[in-house]
Amino acid sequence: MATKIRLTRLGKKKQPTYRVVVMDSRKPRDGKYIEQLGIYDPRQDPSLIKIDNERALHWLRTGAQPTERAQKLLEISGAWTLFKVERGEIHTVGGDKAEEPVKDAAEVVVEELAEEVIEEVVSVEADAVDEVATEEVIDEAVKVEVDAVDEVATEEVIEDAAEEKADDSSDES
Repeated sequence: MATKIRLTRLGKKKQPTYRVVVMDSRKPRDGKYIEQLGIYDPRQDPSLIKIDNERALHWLRTGAQPTERAQKLLEISGAWTLFKVERGEIHTVGGDKAEEPVKDAAEVVVEELAEEVIEEVVSVEADAVDEVATEEVIDEAVKVEVDAVDEVATEEVIEDAAEEKADDSSDES
């Protein structure tokens, strides 16, 4: 069966919304589909695009061909780029596919925010102790940081950052 990833139209006259679906290429535009991958609402500002990247990758791996518009939406969501990387059409520097799992954009943003919060808490704690950093203060900062980051950062990362900041503040005096 030749499958396609394409859009089906919903909504009333002059108010379109679309579903991103996988369907047999011989079916009509709004016919029965195999699976819904996401939604696209071009009328919102900015346009709403929600696509399940895992399922989209699954269908791309099994040979489903996206239409031009569906391919653009997959590029925006990141699924198309992940597919190209897996096929070897886009080469990444310094990484092996088997060693590093592919992270989605949300995980990267959460990790970056966690690192910023860690640095901020450690710097505030280091300034508060007036160059007398004790292990008790650092441990307290670690406990506060673990609660704030919601298990994104491990305690070891926080302790390493606290030790580095403590070493920096002791070097300055």
